[in-house]
Amino acid sequence: MDKMNHSSADTEAETIEALRYLSKGEAAAIETELLRDYRFGQQQLIEIWGQACALAITKAYPLSSLPKKQPTVLVICGPDQNGSIGLVCARHLRIFALCASQEFTAAPVNGQDTYPITFSARALRHEMVVPRYYDVTTEVQLINDAYNLVIDAMLGAESDPTNVKEPYCGILCTLKQVKIPIASVDVPSGWDVEEPSQDGIHPEVLISLIAPKKCSMSFSGKHFLAGRFLPYDIQKKYELNLPDYPGTDCLIEL
Repeated sequence: MDKMNHSSADTEAETIEALRYLSKGEAAAIETELLRDYRFGQQQLIEIWGQACALAITKAYPLSSLPKKQPTVLVICGPDQNGSIGLVCARHLRIFALCASQEFTAAPVNGQDTYPITFSARALRHEMVVPRYYDVTTEVQLINDAYNLVIDAMLGAESDPTNVKEPYCGILCTLKQVKIPIASVDVPSGWDVEEPSQDGIHPEVLISLIAPKKCSMSFSGKHFLAGRFLPYDIQKKYELNLPDYPGTDCLIEL
């Protein structure tokens, strides 16, 4: 029996080691092929990822597990693609009834949209009467007192961690100090896609999109992957070695 268990553990370890962790260039190349060669729409991808992120949040933080009486969650949405995914995530969390209307705050970091898809996501958000939003407070204690957790959808894989400008710098400093859990979308804000962060934020949950990035190789928290929609040819071309998703689930915990 011990021998069988040991063999099973070895097989599982080999499967985990075989999983491909993407560089910044590889992740961008795959997304380009999805849009150009497989005719995915950008809004379609954002919807897929946003819904998957919401599902991961509900798995990691069921409503019954939230410590505060009100199910308040702070979603910090940046102006680029990750911010759009955050807005879609917020809408789906409302649908899933994780958080009630006006108790779920999506906060674009500077009140502006520089990424066109965000306009569509924002329109959908208003149609669902989901969250209100405003500039993110930098009061650490206020965030700790008011919310159960933070969803970090601020800076994504396309951002340059060596050139983070305001208001992002201030928000990152705040997130480094908060005591409530942080769940990050794809790449934790402020992290280099290629390297694990040494002094950045420390999320409890990471939701990787398409495939995990190299920076997540040493991530020790709860790690989800949303990539089941990828065409087989892309999986084979990039040797992703994705795990088998259970049942009809669109995400898997690594």
